[in-house]
Amino acid sequence: MGKINVDFSKLHIEEKEILKYSDSILNIHNFLHGKSSLEKEFLGWVELPSNYDKLEFDRIKDIALKIRNNSEILVVIGIGGSYLGARAVIEALIGSFENGDVSNTQVVYAGNNLSSRYLIDLINYIGDKDFSVNVISKSGTTTEPAIAFRIFKEMLEKKYGVNEAKKRIFVTTDKEKGALKLLANQEGYETFVIPNNIGGRYSVLTAVGLLPIAVAGLNIDKLMEGARTAQERFANPNLLSNECYKYAVVRNILYKEDKNIEILACYEPRLYYFAEWWKQLFGESEGKDLKGIFPASVCLTTDLHSMGQYIQEGRRNLIETVLNIVGGNMDIEVKEDKDNLDGLNYLVGKSLDYINKKAMEGTIEAHVDGGVPNILINIAELDEEAIGELVYFFELACAVSGSILGVNPFNQPGVEKYKRNMFKLLEKPGY
Repeated sequence: MGKINVDFSKLHIEEKEILKYSDSILNIHNFLHGKSSLEKEFLGWVELPSNYDKLEFDRIKDIALKIRNNSEILVVIGIGGSYLGARAVIEALIGSFENGDVSNTQVVYAGNNLSSRYLIDLINYIGDKDFSVNVISKSGTTTEPAIAFRIFKEMLEKKYGVNEAKKRIFVTTDKEKGALKLLANQEGYETFVIPNNIGGRYSVLTAVGLLPIAVAGLNIDKLMEGARTAQERFANPNLLSNECYKYAVVRNILYKEDKNIEILACYEPRLYYFAEWWKQLFGESEGKDLKGIFPASVCLTTDLHSMGQYIQEGRRNLIETVLNIVGGNMDIEVKEDKDNLDGLNYLVGKSLDYINKKAMEGTIEAHVDGGVPNILINIAELDEEAIGELVYFFELACAVSGSILGVNPFNQPGVEKYKRNMFKLLEKPGY
């Protein structure tokens, strides 16, 4: 039994409408599981939780311990799927202010933008602290991380000397080819593999995500255990009993009703970067051929005071998927104030988590009444197993949903357009 379940009761979609997709789902299911071992299909993630490289997995844990013992900071250099998955998991599971605690190795991020101010601020923050670098890139030539790696490689060499710096650089890249792999071989850097049959946005459960997650002090065995639970739970092609496939189907049914924006809503700020990972997963997978549900996100109740008005009374082209953490939350109780000037004494004895839950229930009811279909994903407790299960749930749902939509959910041809224009403006040879 898993740690997540999906509540579709706020949709008002008849079962017969869902069952119309049964044949399509069976075909997609058979394709995903029948082609999962082929590199060209980018389906290596399908069976990854039960079929990962155990030797590399153990090496990840060993290297993570080494980094934790000699570094106050790990700089993760990557963009898109090369850092979002790790950041999503770390920030969901590490306390809001614990990642900067001196007792832990703090994971920070570079190479995910071209802002000089951000990079200077990060360099100043690192200061004299001991640090290591994990550079993540399939090719090693992606502009943002390549520039950042040049800068931090120079910093390491200046601080520790060339030979010692080599022991603090960890490379996650292609198994055999690419500029970064060539450099790693030449310099003798410790390397980890980005599997050829797993695309970046599906790579959080590979070394791409696992090394930073382990360095942060999280249990990657339990993370993979949760993902394996999801793999087993959602391997059933029966549409009505498979919540993952059902989620993929109902969002496509709603899409045909002109519900072309899906909001991932959470009531826990820790899930902010999980939503960012989710947006990349669905945005790059489905946004093709002038099709696709636009993925957006809100963190409630905060955004009820900014986006709440639009969600309630704006265009009726929205779907809302809510992440609800059921239990395991730390709590604060409202105490009595004798003056009661703020009028809050009616809440005395109630916990903040209870109040937050009632805010969620009231918001869902208001949004549904206002014409926004809601899907509720209940998470028993926010821990490694639950996050692993949730990651796999969305990866599989995204692949199925994109396939129903009629696009290839594993490529991203549109991403190259801005690069060609940028290279031309920067006068890169060949452009």
